[in-house]
Amino acid sequence: MHISKRQLLVAIPATLLGAPGLVLAHGDESHPKKAGPVKKEQKDWGIAGDAKAAKRSIEVGMADNMRFTPDLIEVRLGETVRFVARNAGKVMHEFVIGTKAENGKHAELMVKFPGMEHDEPYMAHVPPGKTGQIVWTFNRPGDFEFACLIAGHYQAGMVGKITVSAK
Repeated sequence: MHISKRQLLVAIPATLLGAPGLVLAHGDESHPKKAGPVKKEQKDWGIAGDAKAAKRSIEVGMADNMRFTPDLIEVRLGETVRFVARNAGKVMHEFVIGTKAENGKHAELMVKFPGMEHDEPYMAHVPPGKTGQIVWTFNRPGDFEFACLIAGHYQAGMVGKITVSAK
C-alpha cells in the first residue's frame, strides 16, 4: 500500500481534529490475543510477565484527546505489573511498551502501513469502551515509554513515561 505525502497531510490533521471516520488506520478492528503461551522474549524494557507474579495493577486511561492518564508511571526493578488499559474514546487506541527509539521506529511504520497487524506481549489493542491488559516484568532499569502507535496518535503526543528504578 502506497500513501502519498498529500494523503498524510490530510489524514494526520484529521486524526488530530477528532475526525476518526477520515482515517481508518490500524486498529479499526480488534485484534484478539492468540490462544496459547505468551511469547517470552527479552526486550530492552523487560520481558512478558506471569499473571500470578503481578502484585500490582495500574489502570491507564486512553482518550481521543491523544493523552494517557496517568502519563508517568514508576516501577521497581524486578517488579511484575498488570497494566489495565481503558479506552474511554470513540476510536481504537493502543498501549505499547518500549524504548523511545523502538516506539518511534514503529510509529513511522504505522504511518506508512496503517493496516499492519502485530501482536506482541507488550502491546494491547483496545477498541472504544473496552479494556486491554498487559502483564510485564521490568527486569532492566531505565526510562521507557508507553505509547499509542496508531497512525497519527503517537505524532499527536499520545505517549507516557515509565521509570524503572533499583529496589
